[in-house]
Amino acid sequence: MIYDDDVKRRLRRIEGQVRGVLRMMDEDKDCKDVVSQLSAIRSAVDRSIAYILTHNLEQCIRKELEKDQNADTTKLLKEAIDLLVKTR
Repeated sequence: MIYDDDVKRRLRRIEGQVRGVLRMMDEDKDCKDVVSQLSAIRSAVDRSIAYILTHNLEQCIRKELEKDQNADTTKLLKEAIDLLVKTR
């Protein structure tokens, strides 16, 4: 799979958020603020996972349909859903 610049930007933003949380901890910021930022990071990671899975699934389905117009893509969908469920 080719990872486009959008997903890499998302991950760099998450990386910056994590550094920000570490800085907050070093500065003894209130735990509510730290947890709030960690929650935002988790949400951003979840959205990144969904983005990657969606684009990967699209590419896989296109490849299968190129091979055979009557291809059964149910297995690909099930694998993607299983992978998404595992991340939760």
